Amino acid sequence: MKGSSLAVVAAVGAGLLSGCWTDAATRLAYDLEEGAGRLGREAGARYTVVHRVPSRRGECEGPYRVQVDKVGAIIIWCKDSTGNKTVSSHSTSYHGRFVLTPQTWIVDKPAGAALIIELERRGDSVVVVDVS
Repeated sequence: MKGSSLAVVAAVGAGLLSGCWTDAATRLAYDLEEGAGRLGREAGARYTVVHRVPSRRGECEGPYRVQVDKVGAIIIWCKDSTGNKTVSSHSTSYHGRFVLTPQTWIVDKPAGAALIIELERRGDSVVVVDVS
């Protein structure tokens, strides 16, 4: 019995780490965390994060809007196929541990379009310099 309980705990932990129970905004924040880690240490180094949407099958499959704001939030609004109705929304501030956002971007994307976020090294900080 102990062995099977341990297997269940390991499976649940692996699922959490793989993002299986996260929302769209948190998965984007994970991509920013990874991008910040890949960015070179030299001043002015740049790295492009390409976030594919939907990042999980069955979620956010229509057009969507993303807000990356200077107060530290990422908000994603997933729309229906017509783009007229919000069917879900997600937010996080997790990325604030890894990147600075000196301004607010609000970007509307068509269904299936990737979100592109440019990161730049400024001193010891990683800064979002563009969202498209």
